[in-house]
Amino acid sequence: MDNPTFQAYRLHAGAADAPPQGRFETLRADELSEGDTLIKVAYAGLNYKDALAQAGRGGIIRAYPRIGGIDLSGTVVHSADPALAPGQEVVVHGFGIGVDCDGGYAEYARVPRDWVLPLPAGIGLRDAAVLGAAGYTAALSLHWMEHCGLTPEQGEVLVTGATGGVAGIAIDILSQRGYRVCAMSGKPEAEGYLRSLGAQEVIAPPDPSAAIKPLMSARWAGVVDSVGGKLLAHALASLRPDGVAAAFGNAGGAELPSSVIPFILRGVKLLGINANSPMPLRRLVWNKLAAEYRPARLDLISHVIEPSDLPQALASMLERGSIGRSVARFS
Repeated sequence: MDNPTFQAYRLHAGAADAPPQGRFETLRADELSEGDTLIKVAYAGLNYKDALAQAGRGGIIRAYPRIGGIDLSGTVVHSADPALAPGQEVVVHGFGIGVDCDGGYAEYARVPRDWVLPLPAGIGLRDAAVLGAAGYTAALSLHWMEHCGLTPEQGEVLVTGATGGVAGIAIDILSQRGYRVCAMSGKPEAEGYLRSLGAQEVIAPPDPSAAIKPLMSARWAGVVDSVGGKLLAHALASLRPDGVAAAFGNAGGAELPSSVIPFILRGVKLLGINANSPMPLRRLVWNKLAAEYRPARLDLISHVIEPSDLPQALASMLERGSIGRSVARFS
């Protein structure tokens, strides 16, 4: 089937200042964005970026109509790359899928061959989608933190925004690696869930009105931050000497009201994590996800939904009504 007919969840531009309108449509493969590799989608993840795109916030999508979904797992139907054989299980995330070109919220996706990563042995299609961009971000954070010298012997690691998908996978991986993990969350009802992932302590975020001192009591050897803003500033001021923080989110704001003092007096390091990495680094990190970074509790983190549930599930993410990582099952 070189040009199959299939169902897709597609966003259309709203009238005037109205948000985009999403609806399920029947399409053919040749109506998808350009690409030389056709993939039968098995699962596609739900990400905060996808939720923003559906709501028309953040200027995520600039050209419509667009099939959303910034990550997917599936099997190759055909490809111009002879190394991508029909039936091969693959994962795709980043590179603009679901934003600048059609993404994973459909039964088929068409992308350039250079965006396609064959799955490492031991990771199936469901787990690949549960990991997706979120798991890759968590693993990439730890990869660079350990590159900067972080080890379990150095002390506790703080994970902020702990009920989110990236944070949950980070807690799982860190605990498997022998780190003592402290989860920070504004959802006290989620404490049992976070401890089940491997967090040994669960704490509330600091009072947002509290003053941010240049230096605070040194506690954390590492910080995995998905929030940004004032919370990241507090965390930086609380890092131990030679501590390291990985930052990849801005749900708490894009401004960083910090100072240079933690960097010059304690030698702390702040790593910016961009998950839209070049392919060699992706292969390295995905191989780690299949081996030494392999999570053990993805079943606790993940929720499988049907495509028809996508609109409500994405809306719930913006209302802080979701916990863990949801994936839509397309085949």
